[in-house]
Amino acid sequence: MIDADATDGSVSTLEVTMDRGADGAAPHYHTRSDELFYVADGELQVLAGEHIRTIGAGGSLVVPRHMPHAFGAAPGSGARILIALMPGVQRFEYFRLLDRLVHGAATHDEFVAAQSEFDNYFVDAPEWWAERNAHRG
Repeated sequence: MIDADATDGSVSTLEVTMDRGADGAAPHYHTRSDELFYVADGELQVLAGEHIRTIGAGGSLVVPRHMPHAFGAAPGSGARILIALMPGVQRFEYFRLLDRLVHGAATHDEFVAAQSEFDNYFVDAPEWWAERNAHRG
């Protein structure tokens, strides 16, 4: 929706729509930005620190910088969410890199090397994956 360069770095925003039970972002944290999640429709399952919670339509959650987090549509529900990173980070190029990775035009090493550029550091969170996989058939 809005990348950081359009707001002089104060905020970047995006809208994400997920099918029923779909995974969103894998566990990660940011060092420079707090992240706001607003659930516009459906239900969102979120890992925030050591807690996994479900947020319904109209609800929100702020994840402070350095806190590991992940999200996905709740089991049995789709979700449409709005995300704001404050201060903003250039996210559009990050998503272009993800697309190139998925389509074989970028390597995993390039993706790992870009973590600091995009302030997105992945972490291991077995409790998140155990919860997500418990509801899959």
